[in-house]
Amino acid sequence: MRSGKLVLAGLLVAAVAVTVPTAAGGSPAPRQPAAQPGRSAQQAAAPAEFAHPGVLVNKAQLDFVRGKVRAGEEPWKTAYDRMAASEYASLSRTPKPREIVECGSGSNPDHGCTEEREDAIAAYTQALAWYVTRDERHAKKAIELMDAWSATIKDHTNSNAPLQSGWAGGVWPRAAEIVKYTYPGGWSGSGRFATMLRDVYLPEVIEGAPGKNGNWELIMMAAAQGIAVHLEDRASYDKAMEIFDGRVPAYVYLKGDGGQPAYPPRSSIDTRTELVKYWHGQSSFAWDGLSQETCRDFGHTGWGIDALSHVAETSRIQGADRYPELKDRLRHALGFHTRIENGGDVPSTLCGGTVKKGFGATTEIAYNALHTRMGLDLTDTGTYTESRRPHGTDDHFIAWETLTHAENPS
Repeated sequence: MRSGKLVLAGLLVAAVAVTVPTAAGGSPAPRQPAAQPGRSAQQAAAPAEFAHPGVLVNKAQLDFVRGKVRAGEEPWKTAYDRMAASEYASLSRTPKPREIVECGSGSNPDHGCTEEREDAIAAYTQALAWYVTRDERHAKKAIELMDAWSATIKDHTNSNAPLQSGWAGGVWPRAAEIVKYTYPGGWSGSGRFATMLRDVYLPEVIEGAPGKNGNWELIMMAAAQGIAVHLEDRASYDKAMEIFDGRVPAYVYLKGDGGQPAYPPRSSIDTRTELVKYWHGQSSFAWDGLSQETCRDFGHTGWGIDALSHVAETSRIQGADRYPELKDRLRHALGFHTRIENGGDVPSTLCGGTVKKGFGATTEIAYNALHTRMGLDLTDTGTYTESRRPHGTDDHFIAWETLTHAENPS
């Protein structure tokens, strides 16, 4: 196991200087990262008392969903029915745990990668089904899946180990939070499951991925935050949030940032030439909401933006609402990409005039936060989101977000 990589309790990340190129394009001059607007010391810290269930969904949200499904209202009824008809909700599902999960680039080789991700999604699916129906067979199946993996897995290996740990490690705590804090039948293996999160998953994700595409680090921080909530680990929560804060302006650009995006923190990327390469060849920064992976493809971009919304949603549940300070990056990122997904023109100076669409089921949580709760007008995002309901699962870390977050005011 990789517990040696885990930060000692109480250790916080030091501030990291980043650099900007000189006007003449010569040697870069160091600068400090810009402060996040509206940021406060109180928001930076873990809550004094963690809320449970508190990873991505809380009890009020779950109660809202349950009421809508039981009343047969849309889109929740169809979203639930689609979930219930999926393989993930099957009561005959058999877990397939592995001691060592080996995942190379693109999950090749795939030695337990798919099985791990899908069993984690299945545990979350079963937990949601338990809450909506109160059929304890679903709670017991979720426990069976979580217990099987916590009794078996010891490590992740190969190049995709951190991202794989982020995918699965972000979903397991969602299931565990619902079962542990709402199922009255008890869960004797909850302690061993917590140990699995602490010793197997957290060390892989808590240090981030400075030089990788930004979706890696955002997915990993969503996982680290969720794990920290379940473990009530304040030091890890604080560290995850600090890495997240540094990554967001390096992933979603606003024209107010200046002539170029922020350099990815803690990385060796510190010249404009390197930055353009990192942004997949994009050298014109003329649009609010442009993402570091826009010119790679919209699929990975959607992953990064949805992971960003996962962190914001869990932060809100834990008592520090981050949406007011993140709303401009989120709304512009959503609007910029969904406008193109909806058939909008691609400027010739964007990705050479050609983009690879496929934003995926990635908008529901942020759209609900910004539109339903905050009342913002997100026309393109609304058209995209509502026309694709119910959003299902990507079989990696996104699952049933229409069911859990569509028009959910709680």
